Amino acid sequence: MELLNLYQNNYLIVFVFLCLGVILPVVALFLGKLLRPYKPSEAKYTTYESGIEPFHDSRVQFNVRYYIFALMFVIFDVETVFLYPWAVAYDNLGIFALIEMTIFVFMLIIGLVYAWKKKVLKWI
Repeated sequence: MELLNLYQNNYLIVFVFLCLGVILPVVALFLGKLLRPYKPSEAKYTTYESGIEPFHDSRVQFNVRYYIFALMFVIFDVETVFLYPWAVAYDNLGIFALIEMTIFVFMLIIGLVYAWKKKVLKWI
């Protein structure tokens, strides 16, 4: 029974943090809207370009390759987030962790080769 209370306590703590994570930003945004000055004018609704009147549409189409390149960077950046703690604690983890990390890195290399074959990494 005591073990059940311990687990319920852990879930209660997670629930409280979840509620605070949702409620605090909502309250902060509401208070900001309530306390800020509201003086609408026509000039506030125009696009600001160094004080010069805008002369064409502000929306610009970007090549999708930039987005994919950035996504690939994020994926391999997250890889380092997983590799660093493993490298620091390597002595304590043993051979099983080495095999696990080898499989993980091998799967990432397969993804990189796939992206290379699809010519996703070609900048121009």
